[in-house]
Amino acid sequence: MITTNEKPIIAIPMGDPAGIGPEITVGALNKKEIYEQSRPIVIGHKDVLQKAIEIMDVNLTLNIVNSPEEGSYQYGTIDVLHLPNLKVDDLEFGQVQAQCGQAAFDYIKKTVELANSGAVHVMATTPINKESLQAANVPHIGHTEMLAALTKTDDPLTMFEVRNMRIFFLTRHLSVKDAIDQMTKRRVRDYLNRCDQALQRLGVESRKFAVAGLNPHAGEGGLFGREEVDELTPGIELARKDGIDVVGPVPADSVFHHALNGKFDAVLSLYHDQGHIAAKMTDFERTISITNGLPFLRTSVDHGTAFDIAGKGIASTVSMEECIKLAAKYASKFTRDNA
Repeated sequence: MITTNEKPIIAIPMGDPAGIGPEITVGALNKKEIYEQSRPIVIGHKDVLQKAIEIMDVNLTLNIVNSPEEGSYQYGTIDVLHLPNLKVDDLEFGQVQAQCGQAAFDYIKKTVELANSGAVHVMATTPINKESLQAANVPHIGHTEMLAALTKTDDPLTMFEVRNMRIFFLTRHLSVKDAIDQMTKRRVRDYLNRCDQALQRLGVESRKFAVAGLNPHAGEGGLFGREEVDELTPGIELARKDGIDVVGPVPADSVFHHALNGKFDAVLSLYHDQGHIAAKMTDFERTISITNGLPFLRTSVDHGTAFDIAGKGIASTVSMEECIKLAAKYASKFTRDNA
């Protein structure tokens, strides 16, 4: 368990080697404030990280370790747990490659092992590429599904945090049609209870929720669709009986504005793009994803591998910096004992 005077060890899997993950990692770790708040260690390939240091033109050195216990955690030095899983001479920036998909999965798998053993406190993830994973025959579409399988966790709960707004998601990677089919009163009630537990676990004392509406004006009592009347409102009422402080459905064109201005502590978004658009329009680079329900805390940047700019040294590191800072912020709240 992390004590109040102990900076958390934050494990950073390097991500897809052909993307911007290595660059934003070394760029973020070139910021002194990261080391003032945490003890970061990178799980990746030393040669790729050394190349990223050169691309980003930062004055950093690598310290290769065999375990997090060996880390120096000093600003100016990046502690690296090296996995020799790449043919670096064959690596091409910005290209879908099977070896990169496999390597990205290897880094995540190793990080999960470290987190499960208690060797690291938090996991802060960088971008991976779905096509590269598919080329490597990795049987997972993304981080959340991967982490669920590796930790044997049923249906992890995704939350975005940007500024003072938090957004949970009732459904994730589904077509809109399939997502609507999952908007049942039972699922709404279950998720509101899980969202409340997640915020409580993160140390949030005030937990007032709003559920976003699906249809224009949240259906106008059934004039513009029956989902609010038949499923969403009954699910909300059931959650209220469970003791959850929740209102809604609130029209989606206003609910996120109200949350950003402090009226709600969190919003339950009904489908992927509904919440993603609201968060990223608020502040694209500072939208950070938190995965709740795992045996450990995981934060993540919410952007892709940016193959079009990989290897050019122009990727912004702001999102990665915020990802690590948010991991440090919540690490002492989210311990293995209360996960």
